[in-house]
Amino acid sequence: MASTDGWSIPKSEQQSSASRDNIPSSIDDWVILPSKPTAGGASQSTSDPWLITPEEPRSQGASTDGWLLAPPQAEQSQPDDASKSAKKRDAFTELMARKTKTAKVEHQAAPGGAPSPAKPAKKWNGALLEYIEHPERFPTVVLRVTDNTVLIEDLYQKSSVHLLLLPRSPKFYDLHPHEAFEDPEFLAMMKEEAASAARIAAAELSRQLSPFSASSKARNDAMDAGTPFDELPAGRDYLKDIRIGIHAHPSMGHLHVHIISRDMHSGKLKHRKHYNSFNTSFFIPLDDYPLAKDDVRRKTSFQNANLDRDYICWRCGASFRNKFKELKTHLEAEFNEWKRE
Repeated sequence: MASTDGWSIPKSEQQSSASRDNIPSSIDDWVILPSKPTAGGASQSTSDPWLITPEEPRSQGASTDGWLLAPPQAEQSQPDDASKSAKKRDAFTELMARKTKTAKVEHQAAPGGAPSPAKPAKKWNGALLEYIEHPERFPTVVLRVTDNTVLIEDLYQKSSVHLLLLPRSPKFYDLHPHEAFEDPEFLAMMKEEAASAARIAAAELSRQLSPFSASSKARNDAMDAGTPFDELPAGRDYLKDIRIGIHAHPSMGHLHVHIISRDMHSGKLKHRKHYNSFNTSFFIPLDDYPLAKDDVRRKTSFQNANLDRDYICWRCGASFRNKFKELKTHLEAEFNEWKRE
C-alpha cells in the first residue's frame, strides 16, 4: 500500500527587464485567454477548490505532504497609495502578482443539467482537477488556458519560478506520466506547450533577476538609453535556467509537468523530499520521454533511494549529508551569487 505522505512509491512498483534578455516583455504572443474546451475537453461547470497545505492537513487521514498547491485566499484590501497606483507595471508583474480578492463563486449547472458540486473534492491529491475543469474560477492562479492545457502557478513553489502544466484531456490526465507519454501525439503536444510555458517562466525569472545580473547590465543600459530593440546587445539567457520535467512518482493525482527555475530558492522548500525530488533522477526531464521499458528510473527501489539521498547542492555540488538547515543556508548564499551572474 502507498503511504499517506503522498510521496512514497508503492513497493510493488521573476516593463522591460524581460525583453532586456532576448525574451519578449509582452505575453501577448503566447497567452491565450480562457476559452471553452473542445469536444471531450473540460466542462465549464464550476466548483470550489479543495487545496490543502502541508501544514494544514484535512481530517480523515489526509496527507500532510500535499505540498504542490495551497488554497486561494482573499487578502485584506490595502490602503490606496497614489505613488504605487501611478507606477506602471509590466505584463509579468500583472500576471504573477496576487490579486486582492478572489473571484466570486457562482455555482452553475454542469452539462446535462446536473448541478455543479457546491462542495470541493475530498482528497488533496485530486486538487489539480479543479484547475483543469474550471480554470476560469482561478484568475489569480491560472496563467494560460489553451484547448489542450492549463498553465498554473504553483502556490507552494520550490524555486523562484515554479509553474505546472496540466493536460485537459480526461483520456490522459488520470494516467501516470510513464504511461501517458507513450502516446507520441500527446507527448509531442505536451512538449510544445511546455516549451511555450518555459518562455513565460524565463521572462518572469528575467523580471526578477535582471536588475541584479552583470550579464544583463549592458542590455539594460542600452534599453535605458533608448537603443532600438533590434540593436540591443545580448543579455543573459534565462531560458537555460528553466527546467521542464515530471516526478517519477507524482504526489498529486492528475498528470502535471513542472516548469521550474533551477535555484531552489523558496520558503516553501522545507524537507528532504522537497529538495531531492527536483535534484536527483526522481525528476525526469520531459525530453527524456518516452522512457525505455528497462529504464532504471521506472524502478520503485531506485526512486525510493533517490528521495533518501544526501543533499547535494545543485550549483556547486557540495554535499550536506542529511543537514537540511545547513543546505538552506548554503542555497541562500548560492542564490545571491547566481542572480548576479
